[in-house]
Amino acid sequence: MLDILKMIIYKLPIINGYRKNMNDLVTDVKSLELETLKNLKSSKSANTLRAYKADFRDFALFCQQNGLISIPSEPKIITLYITHLSKTSKFSTLKRRLASISVIHKLNGHYLDTKHPIITENLLGIKRVKGTYQRAKKPILINDLKLIINAINQDKNSKSKSENKALLLVGFAGGFRRSELVSIEYEDLEFVSEGVKIFVRRSKTDQSGEGMTKAIPYFGNSEYCPVVSIQKWLEESKVKSGKIFEMSDKNVALIIKKYTALAGLDHKKYSGHSLRSGFATSTAEFGAEERSIMAMTGHKTTQMVRRYIKEANLFNNNALNKIKI
Repeated sequence: MLDILKMIIYKLPIINGYRKNMNDLVTDVKSLELETLKNLKSSKSANTLRAYKADFRDFALFCQQNGLISIPSEPKIITLYITHLSKTSKFSTLKRRLASISVIHKLNGHYLDTKHPIITENLLGIKRVKGTYQRAKKPILINDLKLIINAINQDKNSKSKSENKALLLVGFAGGFRRSELVSIEYEDLEFVSEGVKIFVRRSKTDQSGEGMTKAIPYFGNSEYCPVVSIQKWLEESKVKSGKIFEMSDKNVALIIKKYTALAGLDHKKYSGHSLRSGFATSTAEFGAEERSIMAMTGHKTTQMVRRYIKEANLFNNNALNKIKI
């Protein structure tokens, strides 16, 4: 061992006439470890990190209640937690919790083998017993959106009609995620003769912050036009800088719940994601191509978009349409 250490020291670089010593090397490694962990945290959005931490808290509570160590953990403990969770949760939740536990371990400098056979085979067994099907929340389609906007117009108790209309119409027309929608700033808007360009600074699939621009044209009916609605809201609010919607992404979901109920829809079947899925499904229903939908939503893979297209074409490409009775 001593010979190996001598070889390492001998090979250390000479800086300003002095060979770096082992203490310097240890210090460098520690600082690199800290910087690496910082980079790992920076690779995730604030919302994503919050979701990971929330998932991990549930796992930590399970470990505490059963006298187990939550971090660093081991495959046997993870698979016990998964089995426990499978009794009340969907399969997709199990996969998400597993991913969250793995990420939290990485962020704390620990390695967790989530591909260990005891975990993967347990998941496979649960999958075969429970299945993976889950009923997604409904998309807000064109006719739904009109009903919702009409409900906002008729809401005598609301002091935020213009803001709510702009929020929902822009959210739908841009295929925005909730976090993107509430992050729009006045400086991100550029009104042109065709409509409005909205610069999205950062999104779930753009953690490097390259940004993207979404273009929303004027609609024929000004009552349901997102461009007109956002212009009216800016005029009323007198916002000239910073965020144009002063609310959290959770508020978006609450507003959707409120006005789907007032519109006579089953609010339990809708969520904050319903605007985004509604855009994708509606545009697919009207014949928009896959790549043009992805260009607006920012999806990096076709899997989710094709799911929306499949939903939209359930009746359009239905074999029963060929039957005349």
